[in-house]
Amino acid sequence: MRTFCRFQLVYTVDRYVMVFQCFPTLQISKDEKFIFCTCGTRVNVLQIVTGKIVHSIEQDDQEDITSFALSLDDEILVTASKALLLKQWDWKQAQCTRSWRAIHNVPIASMTFDPTATLLATGGCDGTIKLWDVVKQYCTHNLKGSSGVVHLVEFHPDISLLQLFSSASDCGIRMWDLRSSQCLCVLQSHYSPVTSLAFTPDGASMVSSGRDKICIVWDLKSRTARRTVPVYESVVLLPEDEDFSEVGVKTKEIHFITAGSKGICVLRVWDASSARCVFTQTLPSPPSYGDPRSLTYCLPLPSSLRLATVTAEHNILLYQLPSFTTQQQFVGFNDEVLDVKFLGKGDTHIVVATNSSQLKVFDLATSSCKILYGHTDTVLSLDVFKKGSLFVSCAKDKSVRVWRQDPDSGQVSCVAQGCSHANAVGSITCSRMKESFVVSGSQDCTIKVWDLPETIPETDGDMFQLTSRVTEKAHDKDVNSVAVSPNDKLLVSGSQDRLAKLWSLGAPGADLALLGVFRGHRRGVWCVQFSPMDQVLASSSADGSVKLWSLQDFSCLKVGEGCGSDGLVKLWTIKTNECVKTLDAHQDKVWGLHATRKDDRVVTASADSNITVWTDVTEVEQAEEQAKQEDQILKKQELSNLLHEKKYLKALGLAISLDQPHTVLKVIKGIGEDGAKQLEKTVLKLRQDQKESMLRYCAVWNTNARSCLDAQAVIQVMLTHLSPEELLQYQGARAHLEGLIPYTERHMQRIGRLLQASMFLDYMWQKMRVTGAPAR
Repeated sequence: MRTFCRFQLVYTVDRYVMVFQCFPTLQISKDEKFIFCTCGTRVNVLQIVTGKIVHSIEQDDQEDITSFALSLDDEILVTASKALLLKQWDWKQAQCTRSWRAIHNVPIASMTFDPTATLLATGGCDGTIKLWDVVKQYCTHNLKGSSGVVHLVEFHPDISLLQLFSSASDCGIRMWDLRSSQCLCVLQSHYSPVTSLAFTPDGASMVSSGRDKICIVWDLKSRTARRTVPVYESVVLLPEDEDFSEVGVKTKEIHFITAGSKGICVLRVWDASSARCVFTQTLPSPPSYGDPRSLTYCLPLPSSLRLATVTAEHNILLYQLPSFTTQQQFVGFNDEVLDVKFLGKGDTHIVVATNSSQLKVFDLATSSCKILYGHTDTVLSLDVFKKGSLFVSCAKDKSVRVWRQDPDSGQVSCVAQGCSHANAVGSITCSRMKESFVVSGSQDCTIKVWDLPETIPETDGDMFQLTSRVTEKAHDKDVNSVAVSPNDKLLVSGSQDRLAKLWSLGAPGADLALLGVFRGHRRGVWCVQFSPMDQVLASSSADGSVKLWSLQDFSCLKVGEGCGSDGLVKLWTIKTNECVKTLDAHQDKVWGLHATRKDDRVVTASADSNITVWTDVTEVEQAEEQAKQEDQILKKQELSNLLHEKKYLKALGLAISLDQPHTVLKVIKGIGEDGAKQLEKTVLKLRQDQKESMLRYCAVWNTNARSCLDAQAVIQVMLTHLSPEELLQYQGARAHLEGLIPYTERHMQRIGRLLQASMFLDYMWQKMRVTGAPAR
């Protein structure tokens, strides 16, 4: 994969569209600004407004996290891992503040905090429940009696009752009295594991849901089941003080929302008193059994009157109540990303093809995602028309599709479809000047040209059926890549047969005409692109090379070696044929690469499931460097003025701030000209951080005979007026002092030899005077 762009040298990561996943559950902070979810050995903290992972709290033992809990005041996060360790975190700083053994003999399956955030309950796979005082840091209870894995623990909202509810593999709901550590009763009505518990505001009733497709309303005073409602798994109670009349809520009785798996993709509102469904959510397309939109979990956001749901594909959807409209959607897992393109008038979105039949359109400002359904097999390639609102896709289902994004609402609709290839369509490209045609390349070895109607439908209700005006048997093996020239007159194709071919598109209605063949690659050609400025073609191959070809005589102009599947993105300058920059942000093969129309940003997508947006900061860094140089010139002039005015303290402080040892040495020499007392007075007035820098400089100066005397003069001042304890508090003092010793010994030996030589000269001079004295 390659692209031509304006030559720039410095790119920095603008943002990541990363995998955060969300299984088996998630939690939302009390202020409803953050979503907490597990991903292997990490707990990712997702900011709802921006969609960015702002914190990633990772186990240092690299063991998977089995459960976690966030206190109701959002202050404490506790995680449990397969290593049977509990860790308490200051999640805002991503720092572990405490860790202790869980005492459980097997991993912890569930945990929760009480309303006061002082008690933590943990349910183990060994059937035991333990309660911990997180303030005084000890285990307060050890509750036994459950059978199998304790997968659900919940405190009663009225903390004065000191009651805990739990459910295990035996499908019963146990009510525990924490004063006596006894099980008060077992609520038996479910026939499969209980998945969620929800309490009414007054604490008198509770609603439980299970995998047996029923919800049960319990009277907690009589400890009996009041009503059984045949629904699905997860349950959330509707707030009693809000108006939900538009979704069929007519009475003040208990109403709840359900969401479940088993192919159920919709949310439903139920009247608990009559066991009747009063509202069913409407989806854009009918749900089917095993639909990836199946809901597995839901969680209320009471302050903003929203509902969070998790799908079978680990996507998080936020619904606004009571309208049940989708407000935001975050994708938890992308699988292998096969292609990516910028989308929208201002390149505000990206459209992504992953290892699935769905397309994903991300808003880069919020990371909110819209999932597009239409293809029935894996989407392999994408391309976008010049204006940015119309784009095309092709897939293994042998079809090509044209999509339109509404510039105002951001909604995307499939407006055209073509299905006449005999095998998977692996590459697609569109016209560059006008929205007039699409070209596709397939594993059936053919290239097809599809003409678009002059008036393209606005919505999928008027979908246009495309027919190919040209079908050409182009290669002997799979067509891996196709590209259209900037003037829409030429087409190039790259194939698994190691060849790239240049075609003339000709006038509308005309057949393709072969103009030439580019030979030279030793393996299949995976991508071809036209230069936007020169009559040059670029091709890349599985042989690890990038070749530039002349469109005039089809000769190879340059060869770039070193491309591979190591996840690196390399920036080459064509003039010198050198790799001048390597961008490292991926752990696996980079399949997608695209630049904005202004060439100020680049997006890359990889088999590691991550998408990275890079911003060109060349001009910014050049401006910063120029400003830095100008500042250095001004400071050097100021330094010269200070020395001339004999303002030694300011001069030395300014020289140290420049962090230039040679400049500081010049200042020291200048101060030394006024005598040792002036040097001593100036050095002692420096701040501690400035003295630390001076000590570091002295270790460097002392290695040179020309500057060792100045270094020794400064060291003498420090050793004379600073105690050893005080000196050792300086950063790196021990290493600097140890570095001074061998060179100081060498200087002493040199001075000793010089002194001996000088004494010999003095002796010789005295003898010469005696010998040459006149006789008396």
